[in-house]
Amino acid sequence: MRYSANISPRTFHFKEPAGTSRGVYTTRKSWFIELTSPDLPGRKGVGECAPLPDLSCDYTPDYADKLREFCDGFERSGEIDYANMLEYPSMLFGLETALAHLKAGTTALFDTPFSRGRKGIPINGLVWMGTYEDMLARMEDKISKGFRCIKLKVGAINFEKELDLVKRLRERFTPSEMELRLDANGGFTPDDALYKLELLSQYSIHSIEQPIKPHQWGHMAQLCRESPLPIALDEELIGISDTSMMGYMLNIIKPAYIILKPSLHGGMYGTCKWIEAARANGIGTWITSALESNVGLNAIAQFAAHVYGPDISHPQGLGTGQLFTDNVDMPIEIKGDELFYNA
Repeated sequence: MRYSANISPRTFHFKEPAGTSRGVYTTRKSWFIELTSPDLPGRKGVGECAPLPDLSCDYTPDYADKLREFCDGFERSGEIDYANMLEYPSMLFGLETALAHLKAGTTALFDTPFSRGRKGIPINGLVWMGTYEDMLARMEDKISKGFRCIKLKVGAINFEKELDLVKRLRERFTPSEMELRLDANGGFTPDDALYKLELLSQYSIHSIEQPIKPHQWGHMAQLCRESPLPIALDEELIGISDTSMMGYMLNIIKPAYIILKPSLHGGMYGTCKWIEAARANGIGTWITSALESNVGLNAIAQFAAHVYGPDISHPQGLGTGQLFTDNVDMPIEIKGDELFYNA
């Protein structure tokens, strides 16, 4: 089949600064691939390539040129070059999405109960980093909207205040009433991480993501052995595209969970490989977005529903669709603590 790929950049603006222990985002730049084919007249497929500065392994000054190079190769061959694109996950995910959209002829990329509008996907309510007062207000907002799984960003403000936020929530809700997840984004150090995890463990935390910075396998493996809290890996997975290395790393560190973002972890293809490696090692998984616009978010939700099947009970990280003042309109919406597709 013949294809033509057009690339256009777009900058999105956050309604409120999105803070993590790595810094604060106020704008977000994406590149959109629009695919057409003379063999599918009247159709177009759109995919979002959304790398994150200082995080994505493929975020480079010549990002647009490299993306154009891959799209040129796709136009010539009609096939995605997975062997080389796995090292450029945000580009791969954008191209995979555009192709799936073009072939499906609809933003319902896979045929699932979710894409037919019959079932929602449970999601967590994300509380971004900010001042103590900001985080408390955001947490209250998520509670009032009916979320039964709250995810708090920690590791950037005073730890005692973060501990107080956790305590406040747990004093009001039992673990069966409210699941509480934490994401440190590598904000702790190997020297203080275990102590902080021990203090947090008294509040029945479901899990904590990436307590220390990545590429410290020995320290992380020790934390996973000694931590009273289940540990999930996120940033640790970035840049690993070889399937044997996936299993090797998971076998060394032995986390309880891995959190998968297609834009960071190998697109849809690489994410499936990570899930296979995790299952082989008895490790749980869930899928989250990575600050994409609604184009990327819809694709990730469609993919999650396809991968995990119709009975997703574990909340996914798909609540980022209301972040931007100038988002792209898509037929997805949050009702209570579930994401729905308006078929």
